[in-house]
Formats: sequence, C-alpha cells, structure tokens
Amino acid sequence: VERLGGVTRERFLRDIYPRRKPVVLTGLELGSCTTKWTTDYLSQAEGSKEVKIHVSAVPQMDFLSKNFVYRTLPFDVFVQRAAEIKHQEYFLTEDEKYYLRSVGEDARKDIADIRKQFPTLAEDVHIPEYFEKEQFFSSVFRISSAGLQLWTHYDVMDNFLIQVTGKKRVVLYSPRDAPYLYLSGTKSEVLDVDNPDLEKYPLFVKAKRYQCFLEGGDVLFIPALWFHNVIAEEFGVALNVFWKHLPAESYDKTDTYGNKDPMAASRAIQILDRALKTLEELPEEYRDFYARRMVLRIQEKAYRNDYG
Repeated sequence: VERLGGVTRERFLRDIYPRRKPVVLTGLELGSCTTKWTTDYLSQAEGSKEVKIHVSAVPQMDFLSKNFVYRTLPFDVFVQRAAEIKHQEYFLTEDEKYYLRSVGEDARKDIADIRKQFPTLAEDVHIPEYFEKEQFFSSVFRISSAGLQLWTHYDVMDNFLIQVTGKKRVVLYSPRDAPYLYLSGTKSEVLDVDNPDLEKYPLFVKAKRYQCFLEGGDVLFIPALWFHNVIAEEFGVALNVFWKHLPAESYDKTDTYGNKDPMAASRAIQILDRALKTLEELPEEYRDFYARRMVLRIQEKAYRNDYG
C-alpha cells in the first residue's frame, strides 16, 4: 500500500480518492493526541466511566463463532489492563486480550461519536475532514491489546483509520476478490490470513493481498467495500472516521455501524433469493443449466473490467 506525505484535502479529492484504492497518509495535522495519549493521561482524562469491551482468551478474534465475551469495566481500569501483557486480575486467562470499539449511547440506535462518548479526549483530536460536513457518519474510538487480531470484514462506507499511538499491521483485499474470501455476510471465515488453512479454504490463494504498517500519526484510507484485517502489533489507540459518499438515502436507516448493505443491494439480494427458490421447481439438469445462464447475465450486466 502506497505511503504519501503531506497530502492536502484538494490533492486527496482530486488524485487519490477517485482511484478507490487504499493509501496511507503521513504527516497530517491530527492534534495533540499523538503525543498526549499515554496510558496515564487516557485513564485520568475519562476516569472511571463504564465501557463495554470485548475480552478474548486467544489473539485472533472471530465474530462468526463469537470466541470472545463482552464485559464491562471502568475506563481507567480497562486502559491499564489493555496496556499490560500479563494480568493480575482477569476474566478468562492471565494473558487475555482486550478490545474497545466505542458505541453510541444506545448501541442499537445511536452511532459512535467521540465528541459525545469521550468529550475530553475529543478535544485533543483534529480529524482530517477530507469530505463534506454533512457526509460525516461516525467517529469510532478504538483501543486494542498488543497482539489482538480482528476478523477480516468490509464496511459499506469510506473511512479513515487514524492510528494515534502504537503500531498496527493491516492486510487488505480488493472488493473484486470477494469470491475467494469465504464470506458470511460482511465477514470472511478465513481468520489467520498469514497461515490460512488451504485445505479448508483452497480459493484463498487467489486473493491478492495488500499490506501496510501504521505507526502513531499515520492515517489509512480504506475505501468502502475493501476487506481489511487489523493486527495490533503493540497496545494502541486509534480512531475511525466513516463518511457517506453515496446519496444519504442509499443507506439503511437502521445502520449504526456503517456495515449494512445499501438498500438497493439488499433488495437485489432478496430478488435473487426468490429467483433461486423458483429454480428449485425444475429438475436438477435444468436448474443447473438456467443457473449458469443467470450467472452469465449477471457477469455481462454488472461486472467491471477496468480496475485491478
């Protein structure tokens, strides 16, 4: 993944954004957070308010099998625990991993917004607004233990992953490679992207891997629909900013995470499911023949040939 320094909003919108490829932006003005946000400062700034966190006994968190538990801790206690490798006090094991993904006041209805959930910390951050104010969707505050790996998934909105402190490795795959990622909804079943089980996932070798390393102060642009797998190489704090680049009415009104398919896509999938059900009325050889013809029509009508 390309790294570019000192990119202005104008240059981003003119030269980078239209290409719809991930890029790491360096040297942006992010505010005092990159130097201020030590564990002690974070603990004091937001004190003992309760936060809901993911706790996992293993480094690779899997949203499909839900191999983690949700627990609640005072924010200051959580920060100290996430920053240490071995724990004196723990829920599952002494080397368990912690992960905070901030949510709105009512997680089912309200979006995450650092200005509302962590107002003191929000004052230290200058979010690069390389989009119009009304396009803003959410700002998600994240803290990860060292070694934690998040499942591969896509989001339906563009976003900046702002790495404030600590190091991350991010592995990405193009939307084009969806057929090789063994998807269940928005998530891939292939958890270990470095050592995949190729007997179970033989097509995964066809997916072209993009990779980048982020340090404090780096900003990764992740275009909508690009798959990403995030590994925290160190304890670190990050902030995601999601924005809407489709017309506002394209998005599902009940989407608080930025990962529900656009309304038209959901409708198309429902129609396809109905079509497949109708094909079941035919004997197998006919069903196979007409299904293949349908696949060809989809390819002719909807596939793009102009980007790699």
